[in-house]
Amino acid sequence: MPPTIPPLAGKLGSLQSSAIRDLLKLTTRADVIGLAGGLPDAALMPRERIAAAADTALSGTSCLQYTESPGWAPLRAVLAERESARLGRVVPIDEVFVTHGSQQALSLLAEVLLDPGALVIVEDPAYVGALQVFRAAGARIIAVPLDAEGMRVDVLAELLRRGERPALVHTVSNFHNPGGVTMSRQRRRELAELADAHGFWVIEDDPYGELWFDSPAPEPVATYSSNVIRLSSASKILSPSLRVGWMVAPDQVCRGVELLKQGADLCGSALTQQIAAELLADETWLSAHVDNVRTAYGARAKALVHAVRNRFGDRIVCTDATGGMFVWADFTDDTDTQALLPRALAEGVAYVPGSAFAVDGGYRNSMRMCFTTSDATTLTEAIDRLARAVANQ
Repeated sequence: MPPTIPPLAGKLGSLQSSAIRDLLKLTTRADVIGLAGGLPDAALMPRERIAAAADTALSGTSCLQYTESPGWAPLRAVLAERESARLGRVVPIDEVFVTHGSQQALSLLAEVLLDPGALVIVEDPAYVGALQVFRAAGARIIAVPLDAEGMRVDVLAELLRRGERPALVHTVSNFHNPGGVTMSRQRRRELAELADAHGFWVIEDDPYGELWFDSPAPEPVATYSSNVIRLSSASKILSPSLRVGWMVAPDQVCRGVELLKQGADLCGSALTQQIAAELLADETWLSAHVDNVRTAYGARAKALVHAVRNRFGDRIVCTDATGGMFVWADFTDDTDTQALLPRALAEGVAYVPGSAFAVDGGYRNSMRMCFTTSDATTLTEAIDRLARAVANQ
């Protein structure tokens, strides 16, 4: 008699794989220009500097051992200093918690802050990683639209007036993924004021804030309220493989996250945290490195936007890429980007259909394109291929 297979948890039935990760499996062919991934350019990652920092860490033995659950203390001190400068106030080291990438911080926070059925407000279109986390937590999700100034805080205020009481609001405030927009200073203040007045948490997810092209983004939302938890990461400015993310949160939140992290993985990697600490503390080197990344990405972003507008004219409206890694584009006619995708892949170009980021359906005429991993000439060719796919559909 065959064995009886035990069941899996029921909550898995409501979850789905990231459409982006699934799409990447289909776009590994060398003849496909990938605009689908959200990957930083490996050619711009500081391999030699990382190797030197690894040698320094490996000259001792502490990097080979377990470290504290909240993160290696010297790294937390470096991060506290950086976040203090960003927020314009002293951030105590006890309010800094290091995680296995900022995605782990988001996942742990969902367990600490949300009971099943709790209301979460997200932006629409939404960051897919956040949707996966909140759905796994059993949250009730309501989407608030974006416009050129970021989250429509007036729509959130109206929801509150109607009696909705969110446990938390999630925002990618700088160079939004996937929307490509940045929340205005006024809306940041208004969001913080609403959080204080109504007693909800804001998770300010900020992996792209240092990747500005023309001018820095406004002060973080966390500047204006202690109800705002900031997340960030070394993945976009150093390397994703370091898996070093962090959050800045009130002490009681950090202690709750610590309890859960101990049950999940005990602690992060002492080796990669020591490497990250050295690189993030070397301000002169880091500033020059990030400037180099900004320059490269800024030129690529402008090339992609120019190619789209030059090739499609009024048929596509796309965001002005002022930072980050993404351009969001909307066909102004009835072009369905999900239906178009197989034709685009046949022509040798990949993007993510906008429907992948929809909370409750929609965005069938939209798409997200990433400009970080190709040069200007390749990006122009990618849009030529997209135009051929549109013409031949």
